[in-house]
Amino acid sequence: MSENNETLSAYAGRWVAFIGDEIAGVGHTAVSAQQMAQRNRPKERSRPYFVEQESGIRLALPELLGELRPFLSQHPHAVYLVGGAVRDAVRGQASHDLDFVVAADAIRLTFKVADRLGVPAYVLDQERDIGRVVLADTTLDFARMRGTLDDDLRSRDFTVNAMALPASAHFYESIIDPCGGLDDLKGRRLQLTHPEALTADPVRALRAVRQSLELNLAMTAELETAVTTTAPLLFQSASERLREELSKLVEGPQPASGVALLHQLGLLTILLPDMAKLDGLEQSPPHHEPVLDHTISVLRWLVRIESVILGDGDLTGLEQSPIANLSGLALLQDHLQAHLTRPVDGGLTGRGLLRLAALLHDVGKGETRTEENGRIRFITHEVVGAEMAARRLRQLTFSKEAVQHIKRIVRNHMRPLSLVQAQGANPSRRAVYRFFKESETAGVDVCLLALADHLATHDGPGNNQEWEKLLGLTGSLLDHYFNQKETAVSPPPLLSGHDLIEALQIKPGPEIGRLLRLLEEAQATGQVSTREQAIEFVKQAAG
Repeated sequence: MSENNETLSAYAGRWVAFIGDEIAGVGHTAVSAQQMAQRNRPKERSRPYFVEQESGIRLALPELLGELRPFLSQHPHAVYLVGGAVRDAVRGQASHDLDFVVAADAIRLTFKVADRLGVPAYVLDQERDIGRVVLADTTLDFARMRGTLDDDLRSRDFTVNAMALPASAHFYESIIDPCGGLDDLKGRRLQLTHPEALTADPVRALRAVRQSLELNLAMTAELETAVTTTAPLLFQSASERLREELSKLVEGPQPASGVALLHQLGLLTILLPDMAKLDGLEQSPPHHEPVLDHTISVLRWLVRIESVILGDGDLTGLEQSPIANLSGLALLQDHLQAHLTRPVDGGLTGRGLLRLAALLHDVGKGETRTEENGRIRFITHEVVGAEMAARRLRQLTFSKEAVQHIKRIVRNHMRPLSLVQAQGANPSRRAVYRFFKESETAGVDVCLLALADHLATHDGPGNNQEWEKLLGLTGSLLDHYFNQKETAVSPPPLLSGHDLIEALQIKPGPEIGRLLRLLEEAQATGQVSTREQAIEFVKQAAG
């Protein structure tokens, strides 16, 4: 008899233990079925198999799981899909992060699955017996159960993440749910599996905020209290784990609401203390909100701008507003899409960097506030803020690439305002060159942030003429960057340092660098376009 034999239907809803092709034990759990098999045939090793009732609500499970089912059913211990993948299947969404638990030999199973799929495997935790398989769009983690399956599920964070499904199963009715996660999904609640779940791992407090927004679940009063109580314990958590949760929250669908909730529950004070200090810090018109509220509004507008530019935005209620007039930027959709979705060292994307910069762009205002004749000012807040942002991001172990990029955005986020005031919607080639010379790739993000900052400042476009000028300026800057880069932003050099030494008969030194920078700007502004003109230019520049 085999798993495919129709006579197995007699055992629907139970586990059977096979020895070879014969059933040697039956039980309501894998353990009880194998215990029976051990009593019946003590010298032989069995393997468990869950016999599913072939009816009910079919779950939205990844196709990859279907490919692996026959293979996993040959493992000598029962394999269960657990956590978020089960939750998402109930919600009709196939997950790309598949977590499995097994009673023993999890790392060994990891490498067997990797061999089966023809991809590498990794040991995540030798002592706890956890391994990982990484495919192009899916990650599979295999871990040894913490105690029994029931123990393992009850030790997890939230009830909706504490469900399991035998790896061979397809239907809703086969879900193992000791903590009531299914009822909480129906009731749209996020609650703990047990009262000590957060103190056991304080980072779960951050996860509560993120998942309540991602899953559209309301935190219970008990959970909110637990999060607030647990907040001070975050100091004990590894910076890498705090970084990971902050990154996920910022890259999620509602970063503005996430930051507001972090602050409401006392978590922002621990995670980004300089940001929390901005609460209630007043600003002069045209600002209409204190600094922290303004920052949250910037994030909210930025998410909307991203989606509008990339063609998947909702303009409901804004059809007649100038924000709908982003057609110039929409022409750059492919370029912007590539920029925002590019991977960044440390597991972020370009979109994540931009949103983190938006979150931190005014962090220097707390240190630079002055008031004169009733007007509040924050002179050099962008310079001070860039250093403050970089320092905190390093503490949270963000990558060097991420820190430097965000630092450039924060430091330069006021430049579009200065440019539009000085030159209007049509910046000179020199202004374009100098803007990107200072901001580099971050200049793209500075442009998008400037739009969101304006909208948050004025609670919408404000004066239409000013908005149109800013839109024209940012569109021109981005067009130069993406479509005229080799002529206006970073033209290929006409001369090398060695060429200058020969042409000018000078020694190597700082003067060479100065002349090359001047020459590059002259190329970008159209003053120089040939090698001969370049030589004549540097001779004149050298005096």
